[in-house]
Amino acid sequence: MRHDNEREKKQNKLDDAEVGDKKSPTILRFMKRKWMDIWKGNPPGPVLLLIGVFVAFIMSVPIVYVVWRSLFAGADSWQRLLGDRIPQLLWNTLSLTAAVTFAAVVIGVTLAWIVIRTDLPGKRLWQWLMALPLVIPPYVGAVTYIIVFGPSGWVVRVWRESAWLTEVFGDYPLNIYSFWGVFFVLTMFTYPYVFLIASASLKKMNRNFEEVARSQGMTTSQIFFKVNLPLLRPAIGAGAILISLYVLSDFGAIAMLRYVTFTAAIYYQRAGFDIASASVLSLVLILLTIIILWVESYTRKKNKFYQTSNTFKEPDTLSLGKWKPWALGFVISVFMVAVVLPISVLVYWTIIGAGTGAIDARFFGFAWNSIRVSALAAIFCMLLATPIIYLKSRHPSIISQTIDKLSYAGYALPGVIVALGMVFIFNNHIPVLYNTFYMIAIAFVVRFLPQAMQAGEASLSLVSPRMDEAARSLGYPAWKVMIKVIIPTIMPGILAGGALVFVSSIKELPATLMLRPPGFDTLAVRVYYEASEAIYHQAAPGALLIVLVSIIPLHYLLRKY
Repeated sequence: MRHDNEREKKQNKLDDAEVGDKKSPTILRFMKRKWMDIWKGNPPGPVLLLIGVFVAFIMSVPIVYVVWRSLFAGADSWQRLLGDRIPQLLWNTLSLTAAVTFAAVVIGVTLAWIVIRTDLPGKRLWQWLMALPLVIPPYVGAVTYIIVFGPSGWVVRVWRESAWLTEVFGDYPLNIYSFWGVFFVLTMFTYPYVFLIASASLKKMNRNFEEVARSQGMTTSQIFFKVNLPLLRPAIGAGAILISLYVLSDFGAIAMLRYVTFTAAIYYQRAGFDIASASVLSLVLILLTIIILWVESYTRKKNKFYQTSNTFKEPDTLSLGKWKPWALGFVISVFMVAVVLPISVLVYWTIIGAGTGAIDARFFGFAWNSIRVSALAAIFCMLLATPIIYLKSRHPSIISQTIDKLSYAGYALPGVIVALGMVFIFNNHIPVLYNTFYMIAIAFVVRFLPQAMQAGEASLSLVSPRMDEAARSLGYPAWKVMIKVIIPTIMPGILAGGALVFVSSIKELPATLMLRPPGFDTLAVRVYYEASEAIYHQAAPGALLIVLVSIIPLHYLLRKY
């Protein structure tokens, strides 16, 4: 009601100005009226709007660049890639994405159901432990699995030294450098996306619906499929879209395991200075991302499920009975494979590396490079995210909505595509920053700004608009209200978003590989190169440090969910 009164007063002032100012051209008055209509009588002011437009421009650079370069790539590039390369990459990428998404959803939902809804021993501890694979980047996990299951790994040596195994089963049957190796690694380190979101939904599920179904004679399994699963569909969809986008954009694990998808092909084309082919492949990958996002949005609109009961009852804890040992065994098995095994391998090789001098001044130099570029990206994101979310929340319009959507563009794009856009704009238009670590930090901003926006937006949603109105009534412009009133109030959310960006930046591999200046290596880059050369005692300390630092956002996520 107060918003409507304020808008009416502003509109009356505009009308009075139009009547009193007979010399103003008609077109100018028309433009003023239209401008007020766009912002629903509450325009943000030039400073805030300019910041928003600037951020939207920066975030849209990778997409604009890729589209522009691919359109002018030439018929030869398109024909050569369409003839054989793109169909094969489509099959590799889509089959891997579908397989990993399906398997991760099944594992994540099963674990969430067992841990949240049953009398599993130590269920509170398992809620934390089953989310731990999120702190291990898949390329780090790939390194540890290569050490254990690779052609010269621990398991292979034990297998070949055992006369009984070779006589009964023949030679070692597993090949980790294959589709199934990549599938296994990515599934183990992406299922927590579904696990966390499904766990949050299961905690909020109303027991009344289950009681009604049970009164109709349904069994527990029937209730799960006919009552619980439909209510879990939004959570499953949200987790599935996160997993799909991650698999589409992953480079490190795929490159480690010598499997070629679009991201790996784009990186190799860029490394070979074939920018035209890299742009064409990038455009196809962008289209794939858009299609997946559209399908998810369409299915979410078509399938909506609501808990309409006014009386909420917490869900029952179900007894596992004779299934308890099997359920506990399943949970422990996933934990051992996804957490204990990788971390044990990293600790083992870190101890060896420390004994051979791997943790030296060179190692700390890589760590310092990672810290300063990630910290700079986090600071930039905190500074830029606040104006965007304030503009969206307090000055809603088609302009602010467009700025908000463009700000999320980089998050849905693989790091290799973001890097291509950064190379173009800095090499051609801002050469003074080309081949500097500032370019890496800006690429991180494009990739991870939405993380800071989400954290800040959650805090801003708790702040009453009346605080803004009180400050505006004293004559403060929108940008000053944001600085003096809003930022101090939502500072915890801003800092949480900065922490998320910091840790995501430390783990980012493809953008860093493509944009780093000569002599500038980060922990992620050195882990990739040392592991590729099988120098595991050099790679393990950096990988373990990345894992330990990554516990920060996991703590934030578990507090949120």
